[in-house]
This record gives sequence, structure tokens and C-alpha cells, in this order.
Amino acid sequence: MSAGAEINFHAQEAPAAGRPDAALLGVAGRLLTAYAGMPGVMYGIKDAADGRYLAASESLAQFYGLPLAEVLGHNDTELLDPTLGAAMRAADQTALAHGRQLSSEHRFDWRGAKHDWEVLRLVSELAGRRVLACLWRDLGPQRLRESQLHAAIQQIEQHQIATQQLRREFGEQLMRDSATGLATRAHFEDQLRREVDLSTREHREFAMVLLELDADSPRVADLGTRAHDQVLEAMGRLLRGNTRAMDASCRLQDRRFAVLLSGVGLATAHSRMEGLRRQCATQIVVLDGEELGFTVSIGVASFPHTAHSQGELMAACESALGEARRRGGNTVALASIRFDPA
Repeated sequence: MSAGAEINFHAQEAPAAGRPDAALLGVAGRLLTAYAGMPGVMYGIKDAADGRYLAASESLAQFYGLPLAEVLGHNDTELLDPTLGAAMRAADQTALAHGRQLSSEHRFDWRGAKHDWEVLRLVSELAGRRVLACLWRDLGPQRLRESQLHAAIQQIEQHQIATQQLRREFGEQLMRDSATGLATRAHFEDQLRREVDLSTREHREFAMVLLELDADSPRVADLGTRAHDQVLEAMGRLLRGNTRAMDASCRLQDRRFAVLLSGVGLATAHSRMEGLRRQCATQIVVLDGEELGFTVSIGVASFPHTAHSQGELMAACESALGEARRRGGNTVALASIRFDPA
């Protein structure tokens, strides 16, 4: 059979100088007596010269798969796989060289199973013979608990991540209009307030746009809600495609929309909205194989050239949108530039 061993040594405090060996044997005896009856613990006492067992627990014999009588008088090299036996003997020699209490961890395959043991070794003399008392503690249950704890922590972390993701998605859904995928009015107004504050501090302009779907064509009106929903979906897609990441677009009411164009002046905003108007006028909405169309009226204002406050800006946009509708729709109208007296 194949075997390997991974050994980590942990030197513990050496006995005080001049301490009699009998006292050290007493410590070993108490340790063995205290721990030998615990589940997953086994012990053995070896002759330091050749590593042959002078005494051993029944649990150690069971580990070797032999009667206790066949373990006594033999060493690990004879009882274990040669490679594993050599690793154990090397650990024994390290403890003997230190001449003090030493613990090491051994991970290996034995008799078709994986094992993880901590072995505490105590060096002493018994009747003029140097001996090595070994206390074996099975780390498997501890490792299993650690693994289960780690898995539980991972599950908790994954659950927390999933919960946070759901919260983000739910929050985004609350800020999005389901029909168009655009921001809700409340979210848009928050962004508008921030844009006004930013522009006031940094003395830069931005544009605001109001858009409203013109009256439905007779065919769209005949088809009713399904056709109207298709038009709304198309309008949302066009607005998202014509705005940048720093811009914002929303659905204010059933047929009315608003757009913030950050850092954009009145002329540039007019040019971009004229392009959007043309896209809307040529957009084909298909419902049950039938092609439908729609147009929009657009009013454009800018801060601070056409308004000096958020309220004035909304009023200027409303006025410009009203002008576009008076012209018959499918039109972009600009708010008037204010000229303050010197």
C-alpha cells in the first residue's frame, strides 16, 4: 500500500534542569491515565533504542489491526507501511534528540482510510532504560467540525451576498418603471436636485427635457392597451439609447417623460432631441404582424440660461413643451433664454 506523512513539530517547554526522570514518568503516566480513555485517543510506550513497544493501549492495537500481544515487542517500521513507519521513527528521533516534550501532526493514508493525528511524545527513563511515551489524539473529528464550520460560514456568506443582491435588484426595481425600464419620478427628482446643486456650485449648465407622446393614431387607439404598451416599451428603449451614463431619463406620467442632460447647453440639447424626435417618427412598432408608429412633442430648457431654480426650470420645460404641442406635435421647442437686467 502507498503511504505518506505530513509532520509538523511543536516543541513545548522542557522540564526544569535537574528534574528527576521519575517525576517526568509521573507526568507521562498522568497524561496517559487522563487521556487514554477518551474517544479517539490511544497511547504507547516505546524503547528509545529500537522503537519497540513496551506497552500500548487496546485502541492503538486496533489501529494497527493486530492483537495487542502482536504489537508489543515490535516497532512502527515493522507494524506500518515502510514509508510511514520511517516517518514515525524520524519523528521519534526528533523528540529523543530534543530530550523533552514534543508534539507533531501526522496526516497519512492507512488501511484504506485517511488519518489525521496529533502525537505527543515524552522522553524519560524507566529502570535504566530510556523510553518514549506517545499519546495519539485523532484530529479527524476536529478537522471535520472545522470543515463543517467553514462550510457553514461560506453558506452564510453566500446567503448574505444573495440577499444583498436581491435587495439591490429590488431597490432598482422600485426605482424603475416596469413598462419602459426608465427611472421613476421620485428617483428622477432626486437626481434633478443633485444636478441643480452641482451646477450651482461649479457654475456649469445642464439641460432638462420634457417629452410627451402625441395623440395615438387611429389604429393604435383601436388596438388599445397592448399597442400602447408596445409604444411605451419602444419609447423607453429610444430614450435609454440616446442618453449617456451621466444623464437621467424617467417616465413622469402615462405619456410624459423627462430627461436630464448633464453638462449640456441649450443648443446641443436641441440637436440631440431633434435626432431623438426623428427616430421616434420613423420607429416601427410591430404588434401581431402589423406595423404601428408614433411621434412625440419635446420641450427643452437649460439651467441657468432659461431658469435659475429647479421650479423655474420645470416651468420653462412645461412652457416649451406646450409650444411644441401648439405647433401640432412631432416638434422640438426651446424655452426662452432669460436676460437679467444689469
